[in-house]
Amino acid sequence: MYKLSQRSLDRLEGVDKQLVKVVKTAIQLSKVDFGVLQGRRTHEEQEALVAAGASKTMKSKHLTGHAVDLVAYVGPRVSWEIKLYDDIADAIRSAAIAHDVQIRWGAAWQCHDIRKWEGSMQSCTDAYVDLRRSEGKRPFIDGPHFELMS
Repeated sequence: MYKLSQRSLDRLEGVDKQLVKVVKTAIQLSKVDFGVLQGRRTHEEQEALVAAGASKTMKSKHLTGHAVDLVAYVGPRVSWEIKLYDDIADAIRSAAIAHDVQIRWGAAWQCHDIRKWEGSMQSCTDAYVDLRRSEGKRPFIDGPHFELMS
């Protein structure tokens, strides 16, 4: 079983209580160790991310404390392998169900409530990719991102 570091807990400062509860429960359920990369952002931080192309909008839920970005660890090293984020999303989904909190995941934007998805979060991402391709659009996969929808 994993637990959040003090640095991760500090990064949850200013994040909505419901989302904090989901993240704290998910770390205990997760098959993958993870930490909090970012919680609430300032307007200036969001502007810089948009300018750098790392974010798509100035209407980010990070500005209101309604989103977090999580980072996967393999041992002491950060990993960006999407499979790990599928597993983290499965744990977030289980925690969202346990706490009855509506969450959307950045690797499956079409699913506004991951609690209601039947199947793995990997299959949810696959459905999103298929949807975007059928629309002639490129999918925007943001595996570390989770946001409140209520």
